[in-house]
Amino acid sequence: MNDMIRIQPTRGRRTDFARWAVAQRPKVDTVSLHEFGVPARLFVDMPEDILIGALVDGSRYVSPVEDAALGNPGPGAGGQAVPTVATVVGESGPETIIPLTRPDRSHQLAEQSGLEQLLGTAVPEPSSGAATPDSDRSDSTSNRADGGGENSCDVCHRTFTTPRGRDAHRRQVHPEA
Repeated sequence: MNDMIRIQPTRGRRTDFARWAVAQRPKVDTVSLHEFGVPARLFVDMPEDILIGALVDGSRYVSPVEDAALGNPGPGAGGQAVPTVATVVGESGPETIIPLTRPDRSHQLAEQSGLEQLLGTAVPEPSSGAATPDSDRSDSTSNRADGGGENSCDVCHRTFTTPRGRDAHRRQVHPEA
């Protein structure tokens, strides 16, 4: 894995960037005439003002201040990214990346991360309808020996595939009930 981030500062910030680079131990090296190879561990603590407008691994750096001025919530607030966007993950604590084009994997990650419980709702089963190795359908109405009813919330009548999902929903969405 390459732990170097290539940064090309703007012309006006090149001198300040170079001063910062040579003050590091070990010194940050140049990788081309106007580009520096910065170890990833140093990148997270770099002064914001020397990064503004720079190209970071080929993409223009946008500062949180600039994001706020444009009304963008920034990467720590979540959002949707496409495969060509480079981003830093984990800025606001643990995060899970859920692919939008792979429903089976999305469902698996939602269960593993606790997202299903956090949202207080059951995540829909994969669209294929096929059972996944880790899916639990033992309590669905078609498999129940007692022919019992659905697991619905007694407050909003939303239905869930498991009593556990329903109970988590009640605790988080209807704490007063």
